[in-house]
Amino acid sequence: MRFLRWGFLLAGLVLLAIVAGETDLAEAMRLVGHMGWGIALIFAIYLVGFAGDVATALLTLRIMPLQLSWYGRMWLVRMMGEAFNYTLPAGGMGGEPIKAVLLHRHFGVPYRDGAASLLMTKTVNDVALSVFLAVGFVMMQGNPRLPDAYGVVAGVGLGALVAGISGFFTVQRFGLSSAFAARVPDWAGGRKLAGVTQLLRDLESRFRDFYAGGPARFGTALAIAFAVWVVGAVEIYVTLDWLGHPVTWQEAWIIEAAAQLVRAGTFFIPASIGAQEGAFVVLSSAITGSPAVGVAVAVVRRLREIVWFGLGFAVGPLVPRVARRVDE
Repeated sequence: MRFLRWGFLLAGLVLLAIVAGETDLAEAMRLVGHMGWGIALIFAIYLVGFAGDVATALLTLRIMPLQLSWYGRMWLVRMMGEAFNYTLPAGGMGGEPIKAVLLHRHFGVPYRDGAASLLMTKTVNDVALSVFLAVGFVMMQGNPRLPDAYGVVAGVGLGALVAGISGFFTVQRFGLSSAFAARVPDWAGGRKLAGVTQLLRDLESRFRDFYAGGPARFGTALAIAFAVWVVGAVEIYVTLDWLGHPVTWQEAWIIEAAAQLVRAGTFFIPASIGAQEGAFVVLSSAITGSPAVGVAVAVVRRLREIVWFGLGFAVGPLVPRVARRVDE
C-alpha cells in the first residue's frame, strides 16, 4: 500500500508537470499577483462554506446539542480532520477516524455515535454533491463554448458517481449491512461476525433515526450541504472576476462541478494533485480561451487549501484545551 500511495502521488506530480509544461506559467503568476486583496476575499468566501460544513456535521450528531459552544468544538474537530482528509489518499475518509477519536477522547462522544455521524455527514455531503453536479451537467449541455465530448465524459463520470452514492445511502437507510452479515452461515464464519453484526445494527439504528425519524433535521442538513457546494461555485466566479476574466454564473458552476467530479474520481491521488489542476485548465481554457487563466485559478485554489489545512494541523493543540474548559 505504501508503494501504491507513492505511485499515485508520483502520477499526480507527473500530470501536474504536464499541465505546467503546456501553459504560460509566467502569465498565470502575473494574474495571481494582480489579485491583491482578492485572495483575502476568496478565504472569506471559503469560511462561509466551511461554516456550513460544520453545521451539517452538527446536525448529524443528534446527541450533541445545537448550541454555539458545541458548534465551536465541532469546528475545531472538523478543521483538524479535514486537514488529514486533504493530505491522505483515502477518498476524503482518511481524517474521519481522527475526528471520531477527537470527539470521544476530548468531548465524551461515544465512538458509535461519532462514527455514525461521520458516515451520515459524508453521505449527506455526497448526495448534495450529486445534485450540484447534475445541475452543472445540465448547464454544460447548453454552453456553446464546450465541445460535445466534454458532456459525454461528464455524463459517464456523473452516472458512476451517482450510482456509488445511491448505493452507499441505500445500505445505510435500509440496514443492508447487518442483514447481509446476519445471513452468513456459521460454517462460513457467521459466528465470528456476530459481534460485527450487532455493531452494524447499532449504527443502522442511528441512521434510521436521522434519515426517517428526523426528516426536518436531515432535510436541513442536506440543504446546507448543497449550499456549501454552491459556495464553491461562488469562489470560482469571484476568482475569475478578480483575475480579469469574468465568466457567467453558469460557467463558474460548470468549472467548479467539473473540478469536484475529477476530485471524486481521483480520490486515490493525495489532494488530487495534478488532476484538479488539469480540470481547471481544461474547463477554464475552453470558456475563457486562456490556459494561463486555468492555471491561475488552480493556483488560487491550492493556495487557499494549503493555508487553510495548514491551520487545521495547527489547531490540534487547541482541542484538548477546549476540552479542559468543558470539564471545568
